[in-house]
Amino acid sequence: MSLFGPDNLPYGVFSTPGHERRIGVRLGDSVVDVAEFLPWPSLTPFLALGRPEWTERRARIRDALPRLTATAIDEVELHLPFEVADYTDFYSSEHHAVNVSRILRPGEPGLPPQWKHLPIGYHGRAGTVVVSGTPVLRPYGQLGPGVFGPAQRLDIEAEVGFVVGVPGRRIPTGRFRDHVFGVVLVNDWSARDIQAFEYRPLGPFLAKSFATSISPWVTPLEALADGKPPEQDPRPVPYLLPSGPGLDITLRVEWNGTEVSRPSYTHMYWTAAQQLAHLTVNGAAVRTGDLFASGTVSGPTETGSFLELTENGTRPVRLGDGKERGFLRDGDRVTISATAAGAEGGTIGLGPVSGTVCP
Repeated sequence: MSLFGPDNLPYGVFSTPGHERRIGVRLGDSVVDVAEFLPWPSLTPFLALGRPEWTERRARIRDALPRLTATAIDEVELHLPFEVADYTDFYSSEHHAVNVSRILRPGEPGLPPQWKHLPIGYHGRAGTVVVSGTPVLRPYGQLGPGVFGPAQRLDIEAEVGFVVGVPGRRIPTGRFRDHVFGVVLVNDWSARDIQAFEYRPLGPFLAKSFATSISPWVTPLEALADGKPPEQDPRPVPYLLPSGPGLDITLRVEWNGTEVSRPSYTHMYWTAAQQLAHLTVNGAAVRTGDLFASGTVSGPTETGSFLELTENGTRPVRLGDGKERGFLRDGDRVTISATAAGAEGGTIGLGPVSGTVCP
């Protein structure tokens, strides 16, 4: 059975030669034109309508599938599915946080003292969020005192992103589904040598802002089954409760066609509902098209970054072509895909995100 069946139907924006952009859903290896129900060149207007409309139009699309026009996916061009209003990235895997501390800050505590009291995050750049397939230019920056040049330790971070539909402020965890439309896969490209020199005391800046890739398909929340909530100790403060459910998602990271990791989202410490509540608790607003990401998805054995996988490049991995890699070289291609527990049972797929490094 296809991972992109009628119980999934992620939304995207596509075009064919001689025709303008329009909205489609993925069904198997085809794109089904749903402009009859969603008559826009972007998902943004649909995102703003809210959950009752999301549910009602989805039901109509499912009923109409047999008569709608389908085009093979390799015959269409896929585009950024919505206009990214703002971008926030979190840091919510305890395993990733401990690994990064151990690798980059040996001798210091594994977690910042506040890490288990609030979801740590930073604001990124919406303007450099790009759709899967967009080439990723190797960034330049300061690599050390008086040293400037192209990053030599270029890395990835495999993440899950959440797409805001309905604007709001001070959004309680229990209202998460009223505001968030769905999920995308995210590759938060990271220049570790730039990061190591710049990130203290204020955190990531140029090391993260040059490119963030997202999948062209947005999987609606209603296609995903609720997962087991995380165990959290100490007990979070009231605005972070109830935690909201987790998600049963398994990511797959391929490096030049070789699978190198399968991290599971079930190991994340903070939920997306808690991240959104924290993001807005001070009165900050989210807008239609805001994107916030989970942070690197890493577990006790499988990791979502090459920094962890190769121990900062000291233990290179051997790929299928026989070559070894510590960090990304020009011409390398990374693809992140995922499967998830579906709301109607079984397993569904999340649209993959790919990118190739260019000099």
